[in-house]
Amino acid sequence: MLLRPSRTVLARGRLVAALAGLVLPLAFAPFGWYWLAPLAMLALFATWNVAPAEAARRGFLFGACAFGAGTWWLYVSVRLVGGTPLPVAVLLLAGLVALMAAWYAACGYLAARWSTGSVALDACLLMPGLWLLAEWLRGWVFTGFPWLSIGYAMVDGRLAAWAPIGGVYGVTLVTALVAGAVLALVRGGTRDRTAASVLLLVATLATWLLSGHAWTTASGAPLRVSLVQGAIPQLLKWQPGERRATMERYYDMTAPLTGRDLVVWPEAAIPAPDDRVGDYLQALRELAASLDSQLLVGILTHDAESDEYRNSLLALGTEAGVYHKRHLVPFGEFFPVPAFVRSWMRMANLPFDDLAAGGRQQRPLLAAGVPLAPTICYEDAYGAEQLEFLPEARLLVSVSNDAWFGDTIAPHQHLQIARMRALETGRYLVRSTNTGITAIIDQHGRLRATIPQFEPRVLDGEAQPYEGATPYVRTGNYPVVLLSLLAVAALLVHQRAR
Repeated sequence: MLLRPSRTVLARGRLVAALAGLVLPLAFAPFGWYWLAPLAMLALFATWNVAPAEAARRGFLFGACAFGAGTWWLYVSVRLVGGTPLPVAVLLLAGLVALMAAWYAACGYLAARWSTGSVALDACLLMPGLWLLAEWLRGWVFTGFPWLSIGYAMVDGRLAAWAPIGGVYGVTLVTALVAGAVLALVRGGTRDRTAASVLLLVATLATWLLSGHAWTTASGAPLRVSLVQGAIPQLLKWQPGERRATMERYYDMTAPLTGRDLVVWPEAAIPAPDDRVGDYLQALRELAASLDSQLLVGILTHDAESDEYRNSLLALGTEAGVYHKRHLVPFGEFFPVPAFVRSWMRMANLPFDDLAAGGRQQRPLLAAGVPLAPTICYEDAYGAEQLEFLPEARLLVSVSNDAWFGDTIAPHQHLQIARMRALETGRYLVRSTNTGITAIIDQHGRLRATIPQFEPRVLDGEAQPYEGATPYVRTGNYPVVLLSLLAVAALLVHQRAR
């Protein structure tokens, strides 16, 4: 008679965890129901008052459902656009979802294993601390996949005010604290509710004070910028017969852009390595000189000495320069597999060659004397990596080729990530993509201008340079991570002392 209620309770807890994971992607772009993020965390936290193994199962269910529903577009990138065989595409997607879910399984296991027995301590310190550490670790371990970090969902919410303080992970931590405090109010005793009420009050007042604070100041006149969106379908982009038409389209779209300080083309806008299109690049230099503009062009560059190719951004104009992408996409730009797997990929006619990563220490690019912090595609998902250009850089520039995502939710998620980078640094960000979403983003992470996806358009506007440094620019992720580690460690010491 006791088994049936027990199984029912277990099933109910697992169902709640799974549903919380399924609704979490709705908190992110393009849906934007950011208030669902703390509710989903609250629901999951509420299911972790069980044995460690069961808490791990619920954490895994949550993560699998969240990433299955929130990153299904990877199938489009790998299979429909990339042409990877169906079994390989399914294996890659399932492997990534399982790996991401494992972080939440570990989080649930430790939350139950290290429970202090106090609802307030567990919900307001232990679980938020573990969650933050799990998000931070999955953002860099095995090259990292920081997609669907809770902080990104809050970019349009009040808690986004914490981004200049602690970055995206700081926003995640505050969101988790709020979710835990609400759980303590609902489930705890008098002391738990008192502590949770104080925490919520402090968080509310601090958020209100931060919302009106300006961390950076305008520097000089706004730059006149044009962002060129060629809208070349990915299936045609690298076809040899389409190369001339692609290059002519970008040239013709740029030629009328007189009086611009900065013109930006997307990632790999030129579908050939630089050593094969030397005459075209010279024509672009002459065009940039005639327009009196700085032209940033995405292209593959070839190092003849090392015979390595890099994903690069060339600055053509009076302030010539080059930036090489540093954080490459696994299974897209490099393949972390042993030699025998690489041989099989070659026989199966799959991509297997690696691009080379750029050096860690690179100088900012320039436009009209303004230092620029460049990122290429996937790199803008790693906020701490662009800090090497700051506070010297006064404007952020991001180029991407989101044609890999097709007409899915991914380009909207990617744009939301870029908005967080502007918020963290207190700087404008100009973003040029092949098929969209091309945008100008201000220092508060707000969209100033966009153009429709999948249409060849030029986005004209102004981008104001900013100087100064937010607390996040000065310290990066270290304070937030250290705070979480100390909170978890303090609870473990407290538990052992008891």
